[in-house]
Amino acid sequence: MIDKLLNEREVKHLQPLLKGCRNVVLTCHVRPDGDAVGSTLGLLHLLQSMGIKARVITPDQPPRSLEFLPGFSDIVPYARYSDYGSRLVDEADLIIGCDFNQLSRLSDLEPAIASAKAKKVIIDHHEHPDVAADLLISYPDMSSTCELVFRLIAAMGYFEFVSFESATCLCTGIITDTRNLSVNCQHLDIYEIMLELLRMGVNKSLILKETMDTKSEDALKLTSFALCERLTVYKNHHAAVVWLGKEDLSRYKYEKGDTEGLVNQALELRGVIYAVFMREDEDMVKLSMRSIGDFAVNRICIDHFDGGGHLQAAGGQFKGSVQECLKKLESVMPEYDDEVRKAADRLIAQGYVLK
Repeated sequence: MIDKLLNEREVKHLQPLLKGCRNVVLTCHVRPDGDAVGSTLGLLHLLQSMGIKARVITPDQPPRSLEFLPGFSDIVPYARYSDYGSRLVDEADLIIGCDFNQLSRLSDLEPAIASAKAKKVIIDHHEHPDVAADLLISYPDMSSTCELVFRLIAAMGYFEFVSFESATCLCTGIITDTRNLSVNCQHLDIYEIMLELLRMGVNKSLILKETMDTKSEDALKLTSFALCERLTVYKNHHAAVVWLGKEDLSRYKYEKGDTEGLVNQALELRGVIYAVFMREDEDMVKLSMRSIGDFAVNRICIDHFDGGGHLQAAGGQFKGSVQECLKKLESVMPEYDDEVRKAADRLIAQGYVLK
């Protein structure tokens, strides 16, 4: 049985907004991942089953690893089709934003959404939401926005409108944001939710293969290079760092999504409590951080890298070169040694082998 964890007032507020709309725009954060695309497309198929016209607009092009998702080919990347995207936003009477807690995460799409006259709903699971909306539905303890969307659908009594296509998209977001139910699963009934989605015929093996176990030849070579030449283990800090500079990315013809999973591979090292991946872009370095146990890796991102996220999965950015970013990280690592050691002790007490 799926627990009733949502605020009933929010559910009652959302229902008339959906029933009263005719034209919906769904959007998500820049550099969208499986949860961002899965939640928007999952809602798209739900709304279409209800007879409501809807479109998905992403700030930029979603990664190729998500091309298998139903409706992917109809997504409008705003970076490529800004005029068309702006027109869709202007024509909408309801805008639903998924998987972001600040409008700045919409990148160049932000002004169009901020100035739109349509009612706005935000559905998100990140901490410290700071966005103006007619309805803000924020639950940071959820594993993913897709989990939250599923719970909203169930609470509103709309499960009959969940198609195979919608279920596939929602299942993808849950799987990718939880690393196949291995992290960020705070509520045991997440397994009940997965069971309901699988009963609808969702091909879990396909989702895992496409999102986690498939790479292009160049991407595989880039991953191999990063792990062989750009990986450093800091045993005294129970940490591992892997990084790639602009020249590395160019050498292996980097495309969006090619470095997905690198930070998790660094986290696989025995004795490592948290891992960091740094990717040097044109004007900044993007950081992804992951941890095991209860070490709050998001604190490092919040304190030093203009970012945030979840306890075990967070991200940030740094203005400067990747070498400068690495030096800064190394300088702040000692600040977290006590908490890392405590987290390690708790894992050992649970039976984990860290040596």
